[in-house]
Amino acid sequence: MVVPGSQHAEDKMYHPPEGLQKDAHVPDFNCYLELYKKSIEEPDVFWKEVASDFYWKKPPTGHVLQYNFDVTKGNIYVKCMEGAKTNMCYNVLDRNVKDKNLGERVAFYWEGNSPDHHVAITYSQLLGQVCRCANVLKQMGVRKGDRVAIYLPMIPELVYTMLACARIGAVHSIVFAGFSSESLCERILDSQCSILVTADGVYRGEKWINLKQIADEALEKCKEKASATVKRCLVVKHHALRIKSGDVSNEPQTPWDAACDVCWEEVMGQVSEQCEPEWLDAEDPLFILYTSGSTGKPKGVLHTVAGYLLYTSLTFKYVFDHQPDDVYWCTADIGWITGHSYITYGPLANGATSVLFEGIPVHPHVGRFWEVIEKYRVTKFYTAPTAIRLLMKYGKEPLQKYDLSSLRILGTVGEPINPEAWHWYYEVVGQKRCPVVDTFWQTETGGHVLTPLPAATPLKPGSATFPFFGVDPTILNEHGEELEGEAEGYLVFRRPWPGIMRTVYGNQERFENTYFKKFPGFYVTGDGCRRDKDGYYWITGRIDDMINVSGHLLSTAEVESSLTDHGAVAEAAVVSRPHAVKGECLYCFVTLKDCREFNRTLVDELKRQVREKIGPIATPDFIQNAPGLPKTRSD
Repeated sequence: MVVPGSQHAEDKMYHPPEGLQKDAHVPDFNCYLELYKKSIEEPDVFWKEVASDFYWKKPPTGHVLQYNFDVTKGNIYVKCMEGAKTNMCYNVLDRNVKDKNLGERVAFYWEGNSPDHHVAITYSQLLGQVCRCANVLKQMGVRKGDRVAIYLPMIPELVYTMLACARIGAVHSIVFAGFSSESLCERILDSQCSILVTADGVYRGEKWINLKQIADEALEKCKEKASATVKRCLVVKHHALRIKSGDVSNEPQTPWDAACDVCWEEVMGQVSEQCEPEWLDAEDPLFILYTSGSTGKPKGVLHTVAGYLLYTSLTFKYVFDHQPDDVYWCTADIGWITGHSYITYGPLANGATSVLFEGIPVHPHVGRFWEVIEKYRVTKFYTAPTAIRLLMKYGKEPLQKYDLSSLRILGTVGEPINPEAWHWYYEVVGQKRCPVVDTFWQTETGGHVLTPLPAATPLKPGSATFPFFGVDPTILNEHGEELEGEAEGYLVFRRPWPGIMRTVYGNQERFENTYFKKFPGFYVTGDGCRRDKDGYYWITGRIDDMINVSGHLLSTAEVESSLTDHGAVAEAAVVSRPHAVKGECLYCFVTLKDCREFNRTLVDELKRQVREKIGPIATPDFIQNAPGLPKTRSD
């Protein structure tokens, strides 16, 4: 690894502020290099030191990490802390309350869609609510290994439910509450969930979304496609508790089936705040999270207990240089991996105080983000380049109304950040005193794999800089040959780290074919990468049929399939087009069947069809008539 020193006009380095280095966990680049070397050359020693901060009902019996990345040598596998027994929920809650005396510390400041809706939740309160939810799930028949689908907005009950699953050994499958009934149905069936947890609805800005109706439609689709797996539906009356206006008579009605639906508020009041954790094997599953696949069908990425605990806790601690007095805010939705790792598990494992945000950046005004930062004196702020580009459009004036002096570190996630957005973030939001940690990682990696450390790494706008501890990257050409020095090609990893995915749920063959078959011996990210003369890594974009829209990966095949399901469309092709805010957007070409007319009405129908089948995030920006699409030799 090259030690950064020289500067070039095209990639100026920004060195960490001296004030951060005094108390930082990794205070300078030499310290980073020493720890990185230890993590690669002595992984057992390195990760056992990390593990020593957590509770183990039974310690591991072998090496911390065991693995095979070479498909030619047998099945791909990764094992971490084999032989150990522990519980994720115990480590992120009970350990903080009982062992670290943090019961009265605020775990979450929940901030609703409206600034008038907010609540502070301490670690003790969080533990009590999680235990209640765990007892409710057990009363509903949920046992260790059962899958629970969660389709909730960004409300405290979402955190209660996922941690309750972790406490009793159930496997949660959270579905982003912006997905359609078809997408929810597909995920429920693939993971064979027995319980669905949802809410009556949610406001996104001024728009009311009837989640319960979407959930009911999904369950009906499940019955049509297969024997019903969901036995009961636990429903949070989120809307009733936090009404938008005083006049409830004008509010939408919630559909209700007494034979299936269970009211959250009623059953939570009938159970105990005590619930013994289920002690799990280190490699027992923790959760399934679906991510788009290049073949169209989403992949159920499976993460396990011990390795995910170690990795999310350490990446959060070091990448955000977490300190006891911090107030941390990640603006992601827990429906995505960023929310799993860096709203729930990573921060709670460190006893952090976080903001849990239900709203959107521009409601009820375009300064909402800055208002929340001032309100809670946020010190570490983690958001997506899409949000930064959106807020850039409104200029500096909305920021100048609020005091952002509490900020110490800024972070970005979801997509490479363009230099213009990086400079605005650094200079305007961070006032040239807050380092920007531009993190690269995936649903599959569980946590950051390429990232700066704020007090240690000189920054280059747009670069993810260097690997995190235990991560061993290299760049390959098309022939699988490793490229040295300054190079560009496929980003791959030589070895695992504790938080890497274990398989695709129910489909080990797809797991191996997707990530390991192309270059035996390496995990293939699916991303292109450039390494510059100073050793910095730059992500250049997807190399498969995926498009990154507002930080969310979408499969071109899945969108094409949605378009061709329309009776007027014979063929469809979907490509990426640059977008000033989203980074990329969907540009769709459609070939119509004979005698069908291409007009505005049809375009609207096609956009609506994609929204209904996948979700609003997949809505095409452009649909163009293409009387004939070019074919490859295989078509």
